Amino acid sequence: MIALVTGANKGIGYEIAAGLGGLGCRVGVGARDAARRETAVGKLRALGVDAFEVPLDVTDGQSVTDAAELIERRAGRLDALVNNAGISGEMGPGWVQDPTVLDLEVLRTVVDTNVMGVVRVTNAMLPLLRRSASPRIVNVSSSVGSLTRQADPDIEVGPIMAAYAPSKSFLNALTLQYARRFAGTNILINATCPGLVATDFTGFHGPRTPEQGAATAIRLATLPDGGPTGSFFEDDGVVPW
Repeated sequence: MIALVTGANKGIGYEIAAGLGGLGCRVGVGARDAARRETAVGKLRALGVDAFEVPLDVTDGQSVTDAAELIERRAGRLDALVNNAGISGEMGPGWVQDPTVLDLEVLRTVVDTNVMGVVRVTNAMLPLLRRSASPRIVNVSSSVGSLTRQADPDIEVGPIMAAYAPSKSFLNALTLQYARRFAGTNILINATCPGLVATDFTGFHGPRTPEQGAATAIRLATLPDGGPTGSFFEDDGVVPW
């Protein structure tokens, strides 16, 4: 099995790569930073994972095209794509993005990475995924993208994040559109919420480890044929949209 994980040089992405590698997958470590990417691949290989570097900036179309060409040369196909790369965008005091004073450049940057980046990568990798007997796509989302939870006053959803949270709602909606497009094919696509994980993304605040955050993504990337598609999962099951 050949997998590509974007944003795999650290945190949840690294643990997704490690988990897939532990299952015997050959893993492409997609990341922008060359030094961090090289370090991550070295660590994975030390664990016995068949890992290789994939220079990849999801906001750069040429970088994405080059990544697809590299995977074609190295592996000839792709069985699993995990769209993990994402950013929160600049935050105000209290980790808040106030919609009434939101800088549109912040919003544009977040959407370019978290949404448009997923489209760039997914569409570039589709020819390789279609060569697989059981292609799987996993979009790493967040429960803050759940409109149901955001609208429920009895559910604690954390601070207002007027760029990041809607970008994940957008990603969830996009996942559904891909699922509709792939209906009747062997391509399964789902979204996953890793939960509040202690990584540099969260300032190392959160009750969950990166390994715990990676678990559902790993399961969705290795679903058997006939598994769910067009759904949004966390450890406890389906997340309401």
